[in-house]
Amino acid sequence: MKPALATAKPVAAGAALAALLLGATCIALSPIFVRVSEVGPIATAFWRVALAVPALWLLVPLARPAALASPRFVPWPLLLAAGFAFAGDLVFWHISITLTSVANSTLLANLASIFVTLAVWIFWRQRPSGLFLIGLCAALAGVGMLVRSSLQFSPTALAGDGLGVVTAMFYAGYILAVKGLRDRGAQTLVLMAVTTSITAVLLFPVALASGEALLPYSATGWLKLVGLALVSHAAGQGLIAYALAHLPAAFSSVSLLFQPVMAAVFAWVLLGEPLVALQVAGGAVVLIGIWLARRGS
Repeated sequence: MKPALATAKPVAAGAALAALLLGATCIALSPIFVRVSEVGPIATAFWRVALAVPALWLLVPLARPAALASPRFVPWPLLLAAGFAFAGDLVFWHISITLTSVANSTLLANLASIFVTLAVWIFWRQRPSGLFLIGLCAALAGVGMLVRSSLQFSPTALAGDGLGVVTAMFYAGYILAVKGLRDRGAQTLVLMAVTTSITAVLLFPVALASGEALLPYSATGWLKLVGLALVSHAAGQGLIAYALAHLPAAFSSVSLLFQPVMAAVFAWVLLGEPLVALQVAGGAVVLIGIWLARRGS
């Protein structure tokens, strides 16, 4: 029996790591779906969550939903904050994707972990380590390189980069709200289903007010939205949630670093989006900075 038990853990860990990388790859496809969508970026954000809601609720029984119904849970202010922050994250990221390169937009959105530590430092007085500050400086240097490379793409690329940074701020708020909910006993899949539902409700009037076409004009357009919702959102987030439940927390940085790399590869292969030398160098510096900052957080 002991040899069987000894081999079970590596197999489980290998499956979890594979799920982590596959989930990150699914999420990396999301900017491609956004770029080829037949509706505007805000309408695409709405359909991304609205079409994912049924799939996520079907997965909820796997996560012991009794935790959500428990009287000690249901902190609605935090749930609403998480839904609002995620709505802002999607709106600004989708607009950013339409204005700048996929690589820049995705890399800058992944600065969220740095903003989380800065928020904890400012509001909770938890001083970060020297390694975090080194990572922060490296990430900022990389951002400067990315912004400079954006000037070679189009007049709108600089604005898109700025919105990528705003995206990271909203996503940092979402991470902090989710952490508060997790600390109160919320299960991951339950939390995803509830916050995604709230985000869909919040985004619907925003999409209507934006003046964008809300409905795609072809069956292919609907397939793109379904792919974004089910592949990038439900499957991608679900696989990562499963993987992180079976892997050490340090492995979360793998998905964080793997996602923008795969997004840049997909944009290059599927959209013919070029990668200039300064952009590649800046992206590498940003990734190193994020990795150091997470190690020092």
